[in-house]
Amino acid sequence: MDPVTQSAQISSSQGFADGQNSATKESKLSAKDLIHWRDPKKSGVAFGLSLLMLLSLAAFSIISVVSYLLLALLCVTITFRIYKSVVQAVQKSNEGHPFKALIDKDVSIAPESFRKHVDASLTYINRALKQMSHLFLVEDLVDSLKLAVVMWLLTYVGAVFNGITILILADVLLFTVPPVYEKNKTQIDQYIDLARTQVNTTIAKLQEKLPGAVKRSKTE
Repeated sequence: MDPVTQSAQISSSQGFADGQNSATKESKLSAKDLIHWRDPKKSGVAFGLSLLMLLSLAAFSIISVVSYLLLALLCVTITFRIYKSVVQAVQKSNEGHPFKALIDKDVSIAPESFRKHVDASLTYINRALKQMSHLFLVEDLVDSLKLAVVMWLLTYVGAVFNGITILILADVLLFTVPPVYEKNKTQIDQYIDLARTQVNTTIAKLQEKLPGAVKRSKTE
């Protein structure tokens, strides 16, 4: 084999491998890519399914929604199973169970993977418990007052919206705000910086006036 042909084959194989790697990367979209609409088709499907699920929960009980979903899944699998059996009987073939590959697949959770996720969850739980202790035991008076204000505002939100309505609004905002922010990042960042500066100034004044408040400058 001459060097020109060999180098051409090597370059073509490298190009094929690069194409496979890029295709694999494109097929594995993260949650961040979904909400930023990197792939409009997949993001649209994810947004539509999540919104449909929440609207169903708003109209029906969770037991009814789960039952209908499982019933629909069973109808699809049973219909496909009967269809493949009829086709095999007509064609006199012996292809076996149509879901054999999925049945033989190992779906058990490895103990190491389970312990890894439990340890990661425990880290977040301990962090949340520490933060709750910080807020409810009034380690910093300003932080506890901010939490009280937020909880007081949430009482009005809860009087207007129920939990499902808030989840529907959060789902819509989750899929609409990131692309809007990405297109108008400069202007939005300017307003956010102005608001943050104003809030920090107000908090600093409150810390100076409130007796017994723990100053952040001392703790840091």
